[in-house]
Amino acid sequence: MNPLSSPLLADLYQFTMLQSYLEQDMEETAVFELFVRKLPPGRNFMVAAGLEQVIEFLENLSFSQEELDWLATRFPPHVITYLKQFQFDGDVHAMPEGTLFFPDEPILRITAKLPQAQLVESRIINLMHFETLIASKAARSVLTAPDKLLVDFGMRRAHGAEAGLLAARASYLAGFSGTATVLAGTLFDIPLFGTMAHSFIQSHRDESEAFEHFARSHPNNTVLLIDTYDTEAAAHKVVTLAMKLEAEKINIQGVSG
Repeated sequence: MNPLSSPLLADLYQFTMLQSYLEQDMEETAVFELFVRKLPPGRNFMVAAGLEQVIEFLENLSFSQEELDWLATRFPPHVITYLKQFQFDGDVHAMPEGTLFFPDEPILRITAKLPQAQLVESRIINLMHFETLIASKAARSVLTAPDKLLVDFGMRRAHGAEAGLLAARASYLAGFSGTATVLAGTLFDIPLFGTMAHSFIQSHRDESEAFEHFARSHPNNTVLLIDTYDTEAAAHKVVTLAMKLEAEKINIQGVSG
């Protein structure tokens, strides 16, 4: 069982309400809308993102026998029978990903039988909220630094694997040039960027040796990290190395720190 695609990735009250709906024959069509009520000062728009993951979740939503067995210890048989044959057959209307939106505008609308619409609410909000948050932040970064190379490097600080992957996706959708997260490159076809870590510098006898080793290993993508010890001193070492490597047609493309 993949926990990230499980229908149990929901608030408990979605199941308790579903039980009551079924017992009261409340299966009429309902409409659930996701929107933002207000934005913080200085942030007058957001960027919609996460729709692809929502559609994938809804299209593949079903309960495994293991999940049904677990639910059967907490809910009556008629609820388990309903969930055993559960398949989302409602409608989804949403803004295309990358669309700017403003307060009180529906970003996504679910039209389905009430128990269905209720059950999927938590995960849909979870997906749309996170990616929209990241895409909006990335869009503001792009507006602040136009024509600059902006790369997502946030996986190591993300709150879990899914957050790292979806943040890479959302930031690329909003205008970033790429990501350092390799799996995001394979899953979403996002360009990959990367240089070196401080540990690479520290594993060598001195910085100049580390810089040269890296440049020779990656002659077409030489960006060197210069803030491990003394940034100014390291910059001088890079200049000296650049002149040495120029004769071999190895160009240092930049530095980071």
